[in-house]
Amino acid sequence: MRYMMFIKHAKDYQNAKVPASLYEEMGKFVKEATKNGNFVSGAGLQPPSAGARVTLKGGKITVTDGPFVESKEIVGGYAIIDAKSREEALALARRFMELHLKHWPTFEGECEMRPLEGEAQPAS
Repeated sequence: MRYMMFIKHAKDYQNAKVPASLYEEMGKFVKEATKNGNFVSGAGLQPPSAGARVTLKGGKITVTDGPFVESKEIVGGYAIIDAKSREEALALARRFMELHLKHWPTFEGECEMRPLEGEAQPAS
């Protein structure tokens, strides 16, 4: 089953200096997960100021360039993973967050994980 994971954090972190050791350990994590067949794709995202929103509301489509002042949290990156079970996917997400805890102890955020639509769910 494939899952999408999003790393989300408070807006305060968008200009923070990420510790070099976190980047180094994330590289090792991705390399190992790729070798094991778990990592499909992923990347960090540029700040919201580099983005845009395309909104459909009231029958009208509008485009708003970033940054988005009303945002309370920011998606900082994503990963698509392939896991044999929900438990294996959760273990990968937890390990990802443990790297943040170890190498950036003041960081606060979350890793949201959701199965991709159309993926077969294992029997319970």
